[in-house]
Amino acid sequence: MNPQLLSKFAITVAIVLVASALARRSGWLGALVASLPLTSLLVLAWLYADTRDARQVADLSMGIFWFVLGSLPLFLVLAFGLRHGWNVGLAAIAAIVVGFAGVTLVQWLLGRVAT
Repeated sequence: MNPQLLSKFAITVAIVLVASALARRSGWLGALVASLPLTSLLVLAWLYADTRDARQVADLSMGIFWFVLGSLPLFLVLAFGLRHGWNVGLAAIAAIVVGFAGVTLVQWLLGRVAT
């Protein structure tokens, strides 16, 4: 397997594990690490390292921005459901549906603006 691919995998897994471990100790600290755009920054850096195309990195950066906005309601629905006694599975499914709807809406709106 490619050493660069293994490095990407190791770094990504390490970030997820750190966020998970911190969440067990302090919910806010885990949330902070999970909310940092570390994954996005890594993807942007890896894309640039692979392509040396600043325009492609800029385009991806804007795409990430718009889709993050569309996915934010996922977190609100998940928190709402769990705080109101919903089963974790039900709350997760509802959150995923709302998140998917938000991302789909953003994609549709961007398509309308681009035309």
